[in-house]
Amino acid sequence: MYINRGSGFLGNMPPVVKNLVIINAIMLLISMLTKEFMYEKFALFYFESPLFKPYQLVTHMFMHGNFLHLFFNMYSLIIFGIVLEQVWGSKKFFIYYMVTGLGAALLHSFVLFLEVSALEKAYEAGNMMAANGIQAMYMTPTVGASGAVFGVLLAYGMLFPNNVLQLIFPPVALKAKWFVMIFGAIELYLGLSKPGSSIAHFAHLGGMLFGYLLILYWKRKNRMYF
Repeated sequence: MYINRGSGFLGNMPPVVKNLVIINAIMLLISMLTKEFMYEKFALFYFESPLFKPYQLVTHMFMHGNFLHLFFNMYSLIIFGIVLEQVWGSKKFFIYYMVTGLGAALLHSFVLFLEVSALEKAYEAGNMMAANGIQAMYMTPTVGASGAVFGVLLAYGMLFPNNVLQLIFPPVALKAKWFVMIFGAIELYLGLSKPGSSIAHFAHLGGMLFGYLLILYWKRKNRMYF
């Protein structure tokens, strides 16, 4: 259990959440100054892309496309992550965050593999336009902490299912368990109905899936809180 002895906005945060917010903010600032360089090096590319590097599975979690992208991810991380870090402790929370972020990248990459495979079959069948789609898949970067943040949201819903969350839009109150289920269903629908979207819906689902599996593992081993 983390005991806060700091003051001020950042001082009131437990260390992992605080450092994640700081690192993500710094990475966005550097990205804005260096433009394409940071995205070419540290965003996540499809594994057959000439721009892909294995370390991108980690570094893409600390990259964001713009300030609003960063703001909504870090706002959600602060709201839900602080509670989880206080309950789990910093080490367990950090492990959970990284596992869900990596899981998000893996599921997203698998879905890209299926989409690229379908385009390759279309190209072999004579659809010359499919080559443009394949090239776009190879050269499109994926950035953001959203997968890990969705994992954090899932954990909050599992640990505190009956806590009531007040939404701003729409202005309704929902128990955390329903909030998580609705968000998961929306992401699944959008992922299936809008393939090739600029939003990595299956990365969000990957964060939730790996978070769910990790929590089940901890429960089974009786290691949820130590």
